Amino acid sequence: MIRKRLPILAGLLVVWSFAFAVPAFAAAPSNDTLAGIKQVSAPFNETISTTDATTDADDLDIAAGCDGVPALDASVWYEITPASDQFLVVDMSSSNYSAGAIVATGSSGNWTVQACGPGAVVWEAVGGETYTVLVFDDQQDGAGNGGSLTVNFEQVPPPPDVSLTVNPKGTFNAHTGSATIKGTVTCSGGPASDTFIDVFVRQKTGRLFIDGEGFIEGFACDGSTQPWSVEVSGFNGIFKGGKTATVTFAVACGEFLCGEGFDESVVSLSSKKK
Repeated sequence: MIRKRLPILAGLLVVWSFAFAVPAFAAAPSNDTLAGIKQVSAPFNETISTTDATTDADDLDIAAGCDGVPALDASVWYEITPASDQFLVVDMSSSNYSAGAIVATGSSGNWTVQACGPGAVVWEAVGGETYTVLVFDDQQDGAGNGGSLTVNFEQVPPPPDVSLTVNPKGTFNAHTGSATIKGTVTCSGGPASDTFIDVFVRQKTGRLFIDGEGFIEGFACDGSTQPWSVEVSGFNGIFKGGKTATVTFAVACGEFLCGEGFDESVVSLSSKKK
């Protein structure tokens, strides 16, 4: 923190020999305003004090494009222009207060917000495009103004690549009324910490529709093709033999981004063999 000394009055004939307390006047960060925006490139990391950072009309202007900003305080400005298409993250999670970020293209009065949120914000950047980033105290911890801000810009891997198939034939259990839907899933670009398959089934019976959902967790994201099977129970009835409409999602999440596979099919159910 920069401290300014009290000016010594010129022309004094007597030099006072007693000690006195010197009040401290803290300075705002150099990138406190848009005019002082700091240009960075990934990777970039710094820790600065934002206790004396301010908020002005430029801050409010760019924040207008981000729905749900809880508060805007102690804000600082950054600018990044990646050389190629890539996914980038601005991460403030190591700060000693709750911080958020707004990522936008454009200029004052004409911002287009690309992404915003608390803690860490990821966006898909276009090579050669300039992105303006406002980092601020969002006061979700119940306090302001700022503190020790640790901000990190880095490139992140793209989301895992996920694809799936659904078998055109499934089975139903005549005793429980549940349906079993099967298929395969392929995931690459891992590792993935969270993987799951969610299946929605609808079957028409007379004038009514029987709806149900089944869910399983855990498949490898190693490039291999793996079989999956989900048991689906009806919310409002039981499944029987015949055609059903299915909507299936397979999701795999990396550290910052999730990939998704999707299938919409008609599956014929037959009685489950004992």
